[in-house]
Amino acid sequence: MPQTLFITGSTGIAAATARLWEDGPVFVLGNDKNTCRELCAELPEAEYAVADVRDEGGVESAAKRCRDRFGDIDAVFNVAGISARSFGDGPLHECTAAGWDAAMDVNAKGTFLVCREVLRGWVAAGRGGAILNTGSVLARHPDAPRFGTIAYAASKGAIEAMSLSAAAYYAAAGIRINVLAPGLVRTPMSARAQSDPDVLEYISRKQPLTKGLLAPEQVARMAVFLLRESGSPVTGQIITVDGGWSVI
Repeated sequence: MPQTLFITGSTGIAAATARLWEDGPVFVLGNDKNTCRELCAELPEAEYAVADVRDEGGVESAAKRCRDRFGDIDAVFNVAGISARSFGDGPLHECTAAGWDAAMDVNAKGTFLVCREVLRGWVAAGRGGAILNTGSVLARHPDAPRFGTIAYAASKGAIEAMSLSAAAYYAAAGIRINVLAPGLVRTPMSARAQSDPDVLEYISRKQPLTKGLLAPEQVARMAVFLLRESGSPVTGQIITVDGGWSVI
């Protein structure tokens, strides 16, 4: 039976996961019409909605559009997020209120709004499903000299705590909720790191299994496993895909 994947984000890990999803239709929620349209054009069966994950009404409208088009939502992957450096994120004594608010608003609140909308539908229908939220290796394995962004780390920590609490609450209903915590991945969000020779040299040692940044597809393969029915015994877990970052 086809399984519909609802995914936030239209580039990087989100796009790689959408391309690997062979279980059914894909619905993309993104804030850039062009990348949403281009990604959906690559997929056998797909639709998209353009909205900001911080917009409660936009999230609700996107979920409704997905259900109207494909019948229901079976799996959700929350990938959309930001680095708040441009808003003033940094070490705690330097982090601006705007930097803190931006990271928490997009990363934590955006994930919350999508989870809540989908869970409301599943609970009302008395059915199960799978949610995978995106954390970060930085939530539990910080790197102060190069990645001292306190608001970003806090927003990802909030996602982890929310996900584990919700996983316990909804497990009896057959709803699985996990977190994928990547290391540094070659995506548009990591453009600053990709252009810094010092960071690249460091990451070649910090992520020795990939000898540098992870490819989005390397993270996407784990995402697909956790989202599809074959991952059904797994819930309430933080799965780190970091090329070795957390043990080096």
